[in-house]
Amino acid sequence: MRIEVAGNTHVGMKRNHNEDSFLVLAEEKLFCVADGMGGHSSGEIASRIAVDEIAEFFRLTARDIDATWPYKMDKSRNYDENRLATGIKLANIRIFERAGTDQKFKGMGTTIVSVYFAGGSVYLAHVGDSRGYSFRDGVLEQLTEDHSLLNDYLKAKKLSAEEIEAFPHKNVIVRALGMKDTVLVDLKRLDVRGGDVFLLCSDGLSGMVPDAQIQEVLGSTPELEQACAKLIDMANAAGGNDNVTCVLARYATN
Repeated sequence: MRIEVAGNTHVGMKRNHNEDSFLVLAEEKLFCVADGMGGHSSGEIASRIAVDEIAEFFRLTARDIDATWPYKMDKSRNYDENRLATGIKLANIRIFERAGTDQKFKGMGTTIVSVYFAGGSVYLAHVGDSRGYSFRDGVLEQLTEDHSLLNDYLKAKKLSAEEIEAFPHKNVIVRALGMKDTVLVDLKRLDVRGGDVFLLCSDGLSGMVPDAQIQEVLGSTPELEQACAKLIDMANAAGGNDNVTCVLARYATN
């Protein structure tokens, strides 16, 4: 299994610091995007803790198969699903604990979206509103469901395009790492085919660039670094209201 990958992040056009982080752990075929939140620099700290803790857990379990895990295995999930979910749960408790050490960190948290390639499958896990997409045969498909107040409203009742545009709490997240000492991780296993591309992004991209335009870029730009740069440029050209982060991973067969 060979994975081609590109990733980048940009502060955007309106913010003075970047609270997004991303992880490219090529040796473990693990890729993540985290979008931090909180006052001062605490969002940046939360997102960095998230990707660092997940990476360290994967490195530990790779070099020592008998290493003690911080959580019991869920018997309804296979090893790879448990490995990914446990890394995210570990990141959650580390952020929660750090938030309790200093008043300036109170309330900090982060989203997370991850893809992990293993055994001919891809595992996608997320918490929050950072998104995961697949791109196959020219078609972009959103694979994650936003853990946001807006999405809760959309599920409860249909909103018009005007009501969605005017919704006053678009940035309210209802689930994130660091909010509590436990977290529910949404996780799914997907079959993978040669040429499949997986996009991970913060809402600085998905909130500024329509899916149709993302699909057009991925269809017309096979070089992943160029595609990543184009998507970030498009988010900034549309206003760049937030930090914008993009990771693209392609399953290659040759």
